[in-house]
Amino acid sequence: MDEIDKLSHLGEILHAQPVLTLFLILGMGYLIGGIRIGSFSLGPVAGVLFAGLFLGHFDFRMSPGAQAVGFALFIFSVGYQAGPRFFDVLRTDGLKYFLLAIFIASTGFTLAVIAAQLLELAPGTSAGVLSGGLTSSPTLAAAQEAIRSGQISPPEGITADEMIGNVATGYAITYIFGLAGLIAIIKLLPQLLGIDLEKEARALEVSQESATAPEATNVSARIYRVTNAEIIKLPIAQIGRQYWDKASIVKVRRNGKILKPALDDFLQLGDELLVLAPVEFFTSTIAKFGEEIAPETGTAQFTQTAQIVVINKQAVGKSIQELDIARKYGVLLTGISRMRIEVPRTADFNLRKGDILTVAGPHDNVDLLGEELGHVEREIAETDMVTFAFGIAFGVAIGMLAINVGQLSIGLGSAGGLLASGLAIGYLRSVYPVFGRLPDGARWILMEFGLLLFMAGVGLRAGGDIIETFANAGPVLILAGISVTLIPVLTGYYFGRKVLKMHPVLLLGGITGSMTSGASLSIVTKAANSSVPSLGYTGAYAFANVLLTIAGSIILLF
Repeated sequence: MDEIDKLSHLGEILHAQPVLTLFLILGMGYLIGGIRIGSFSLGPVAGVLFAGLFLGHFDFRMSPGAQAVGFALFIFSVGYQAGPRFFDVLRTDGLKYFLLAIFIASTGFTLAVIAAQLLELAPGTSAGVLSGGLTSSPTLAAAQEAIRSGQISPPEGITADEMIGNVATGYAITYIFGLAGLIAIIKLLPQLLGIDLEKEARALEVSQESATAPEATNVSARIYRVTNAEIIKLPIAQIGRQYWDKASIVKVRRNGKILKPALDDFLQLGDELLVLAPVEFFTSTIAKFGEEIAPETGTAQFTQTAQIVVINKQAVGKSIQELDIARKYGVLLTGISRMRIEVPRTADFNLRKGDILTVAGPHDNVDLLGEELGHVEREIAETDMVTFAFGIAFGVAIGMLAINVGQLSIGLGSAGGLLASGLAIGYLRSVYPVFGRLPDGARWILMEFGLLLFMAGVGLRAGGDIIETFANAGPVLILAGISVTLIPVLTGYYFGRKVLKMHPVLLLGGITGSMTSGASLSIVTKAANSSVPSLGYTGAYAFANVLLTIAGSIILLF
């Protein structure tokens, strides 16, 4: 069997095994997306798109039902993740980020519509240009589903399938520059404006003290016996000022009982110090007090790690300094995440509903802190599948509701319905933590798998005619995509600085959030040598996902 026959036989096998083909695309996409050129990589979404385009050129296709499942998982998960933060930000400090997200989405939307009119792009291509130029997968998903579901009717002379194909090819052609161009402009903009991001980030943090130290992997629990006679000459208040850091927890045990010594008390020889601290604390400080001893019952009872979801109204708005977690509750704060993005643990960091605190400490202490802040989650593995399944079903159902006004059908559509359902359930979960449980790992896999499943279908659909489309309108589409990528960033920065009066570090983070680009956020945080830009990203991200999803359907009306 010669090489041509072997390839033909392989093609027949793949055509007959759609599941095999799908997971080959996903695997190839991750490999392609992981290739780095300097600090740049495509990422899995672009990688899967490329793999799909390649096989799509050879007439491989995906079942519309499989792609619809991916779409539903992705959009619902986007809403669920944004729910707690979305409504909380609307009520608190989110006006600036809301306006920034609206400005950037509106600018990109307007440019895509103008480009479609001036360049006489085929119906549906404007949605592809908008989603590709802004690197917004929710926009693409919403546009294609609006056509597929019949919410948007194609103009005369073109079928719905052809219009969906125009959306896909417009996205595929503009997305790569959208991704690379966005990263490039975000990287170059501070240099062009003469802004030292690292210096600005330090200035922003100048009055902030680090609330805790390192990651949970660097935390350890040990017991030391006091044997240094010099130490017992100092009152505990002086020992605290001279030796303790604000992150570590030290308890004194004397004759088998935990003490609560006053500040003017003294340690005694033979006292045992129960210490929960970063590992550096033991070698730099506690070792001076005496010898480490092996515990009789182990230290596991005061090294439990858990996550606490901020829910309680009285906790929202409080700073880490006000909570004084280490002293009041005897637990270590090892991480804070907002919208699945790690944020800085500084003393004046204010908690918001839906924030997740990772803590280490005794079981009872963690529970006390959990009562103060909201809800404690300990290695939850099970998803509330009843709420998850009915949530998606409800989202699809309300998306089917529409009011006909003349030739126009007005309704949320599948994308809007799923997004609304996800937002509502995510928010209710933050109010009633026993409801709608969807652990972070499960949410990630559902969102990631749903997106990549959908993106594989987009690549396969666009691959069939992308070469012809590129030959006919490729340069024009690229030009349109460049404008949709660059102009919103540049005008958004001006709007943020001059109108919203935002700090440049937070503004750049907000711009990357407004374009839902995690890759660009990593560029900003690296340039700033700080996680502060992530605060701007999370502020705008929840709004941007909702706005850009809605924009995907609306732009098809123009």
